[in-house]
Amino acid sequence: MRHYEIVFMVHPDQSEQVPGMIERYTSAIQKDGGQVHRLEDWGRRQLAYPINKIHKAHYVLMNVEASNDAMEELTTTFRYNDAVIRNLVIRRDEPVTEESFIMKAEKENRERKNRYEERQAADAARAQAADDNDDDDDSDDESDDD
Repeated sequence: MRHYEIVFMVHPDQSEQVPGMIERYTSAIQKDGGQVHRLEDWGRRQLAYPINKIHKAHYVLMNVEASNDAMEELTTTFRYNDAVIRNLVIRRDEPVTEESFIMKAEKENRERKNRYEERQAADAARAQAADDNDDDDDSDDESDDD
């Protein structure tokens, strides 16, 4: 059995079918004794250039260990499935199980956004507390004048 990295792009109108497609492809690989080491659904992304007047596609990355027969079946399935716009199969020397650069970047962006939102909320709370303290000080000043 050999190790492969597979990336396929699905037509954006067929995005709801992606989980079923992934299930079919993983079962085809596992049926022949192979296994999936990494599976990442990158979601709908902008294409670098239009393909058949399509500007976006749903990307999926799989790192698998599979037999030659399973890979032939998979590439044939890609070829005859109209929903799959493009696919790329690369033979690898060893299994890749770590997170891809795209997923790492997305996770970092999410964490950065969360930290920013937390900072904004904390700043707003501090400003509100300072406002409340100023209001309390003003009311104390008014009562002293009487």
